[in-house]
Amino acid sequence: MTRGMLGLMGGAEFKAGNFFDEEFIKAADAKEVVVLPTAAAYLDRNQLHKQAQEWFYNFGAQAKILDVYSRGDALSEENAAVVRGAQMIYVVGGSPMHLRSVMMRSAVWDALEAAWADGASLVGSGAGGDVMCDAMVDPRGGAFTVGLGLLHNLTFIPRYNLWSRDKIRRTVQLASPNLPVVGVALQTALIAEIAEGEISWRTVGQGEVAMFLDGKEADISVLPSLEQILD
Repeated sequence: MTRGMLGLMGGAEFKAGNFFDEEFIKAADAKEVVVLPTAAAYLDRNQLHKQAQEWFYNFGAQAKILDVYSRGDALSEENAAVVRGAQMIYVVGGSPMHLRSVMMRSAVWDALEAAWADGASLVGSGAGGDVMCDAMVDPRGGAFTVGLGLLHNLTFIPRYNLWSRDKIRRTVQLASPNLPVVGVALQTALIAEIAEGEISWRTVGQGEVAMFLDGKEADISVLPSLEQILD
């Protein structure tokens, strides 16, 4: 089975205007969306639950918020089984460092990778998309660190419209040669559709998507092939 649709969203999930979320639901024919709120562990959990449930109800799907907040939660085989059986997985934003430390080499993250490989739609919003990259951007200063390694030969700056020019320049200059850097604004997404061994990239949403390669502005043609992103 082909891999599911992939979305790297700039942030500000579950808000009016994020119409593209319906595309992910339809692509996987999902009746339920498994929401991983790990990165938002220090935010208002009840509010997040309510927003997710109300948001996906608009598109005829139910939100199943899986309370994976700690390392023990991520190692749980019961939680991993829920993720493995998901038709759509939505990783919310918040703290990328907390998300990475909880999910690294965990049963839940392995299940997420397997579900996506089997056709589940996968969305990472804000920090949820940042950690998916092998070369992960540390939003505190714009330097690079090691992410969770789901996606290779690509790095992602979420909340791009809130970054200063100096911070953007620093990240772009620090990027390794031939590593595309993609900045995605709030309520905007970079989408990858995968079929017959090919990947097709496009952008949707209200804000800017900027791309850089080797320190210079670029366009969507610099984004990796399916083989490169999985290498």
